[in-house]
Amino acid sequence: MIITFLGTGTSQGVPVIACECEVCTSADKHDKRLRTSLLVEAEGKVIVIDSGPDFRYQMLRAGVKHLDAVVFTHEHKDHTAGLDDIRAFNYIQQTPMDVYAVPRVQEALKREFSYIFAEYQYPGIPKLNLHTIGLDPFKVGPLKFTPIEVMHYRLPVLGFRIADFTYITDAKTITEKETEKIYGSKTLVVNALQKEAHISHFTLDEAIAFAQKIGAETTYFTHISHRLGKYADVSRELPENIKLAYDGLKLEL
Repeated sequence: MIITFLGTGTSQGVPVIACECEVCTSADKHDKRLRTSLLVEAEGKVIVIDSGPDFRYQMLRAGVKHLDAVVFTHEHKDHTAGLDDIRAFNYIQQTPMDVYAVPRVQEALKREFSYIFAEYQYPGIPKLNLHTIGLDPFKVGPLKFTPIEVMHYRLPVLGFRIADFTYITDAKTITEKETEKIYGSKTLVVNALQKEAHISHFTLDEAIAFAQKIGAETTYFTHISHRLGKYADVSRELPENIKLAYDGLKLEL
């Protein structure tokens, strides 16, 4: 299985225009973060977790020429806004895109992209096959996804365990029942927004504490705000087996 971090950043706390902080003006490629998204490849199948506003550019930048499915963690626009751009894969592959989401997220997609689901459809719009998921494991191609429910303030969000790899974004709290699903993971990815307290995201210290509780061989932090600091500076503060992820990072598991 090959994991590629398409994006490790977030809209949360990031000025849209003319930010002159040390992160936004950094020349280090590790500080250039698009919105959080993950590419999973296994046995010829290619799956994306979340399609945020940067989805089209992320696909082009990563050279993705085939896509089998999109799996959604939750309905916030920084994770769904790029869904329209699956139309390119519809055209090339001549097949609808498999999309996996809980019913609440499906309803949000139907509101935000109503033209996709309209009775009378304009030629060339995206074509989807919606698959309903919950907290039970499900398969996408050869891969078994085990959903992990985390709380993003009061909003349930899904993380996913795939074999010995666990991916969690937008978490603030996780029950012990759901945490049980994560133990034994060799590689953990979890959000670490900033150092200051936040109502709906792990802080850096909270993410470190959670990583140490899980005890994975390696943990990567994602969904990183510019407020966290520069990649090089923060990396020096982290325990040896905990790292910051960055756009383009590729793992072979």
